[in-house]
Amino acid sequence: LAHPDRPPSPVNVTVTQLKANSATVSWDVPEGDVVIGYAILQQRQDGQMQRFIREVNTTNRACVLWDLVEDADYIIQVQSIGLYGESQASKRVHFRTLKETDRLPSNSSNQGDITMEGLDKDRQLQTGEIIIIVAVLLMWAAVIALFCRQYDIIKDNDSNNNKEKTKPSSEHSTPERPSGGLLRSK
Repeated sequence: LAHPDRPPSPVNVTVTQLKANSATVSWDVPEGDVVIGYAILQQRQDGQMQRFIREVNTTNRACVLWDLVEDADYIIQVQSIGLYGESQASKRVHFRTLKETDRLPSNSSNQGDITMEGLDKDRQLQTGEIIIIVAVLLMWAAVIALFCRQYDIIKDNDSNNNKEKTKPSSEHSTPERPSGGLLRSK
């Protein structure tokens, strides 16, 4: 029996974007229930590997499964996470990853599917990543500029102090006196 405050199990669990080393799992949540996250149990059918993915504070209804073994059978189950606990696990969904040489036909992916750009080695940077990189670079530039400014102030102070210390003094010159004469001993 399901607890009355827990969300119902996800429905329509499907696997898309199937590749040799990755796949995308997506699901639906019945209307009207407060869901704050999900949990996915991913298991290789031969039992050699099991992974538990848990995400909270998200409204995502899809997740990329990564680092899969090519040409292997997997089973996944999805749970909804609500304010008062987790739902029962969804029905078990079976899928098999492709071989590295296999390619899906170009018309097999729907436009509504989540893309796998995040896993490509030569992927484009996302907007948030670019903003973070620019902010870090600007902060480093400010730190370097501040350092150079402080260095110039210190260098100027040192050169002024050195000029005062190194005024030429001559042992042969006569000290100047307001009376205009040489010092005489009494």
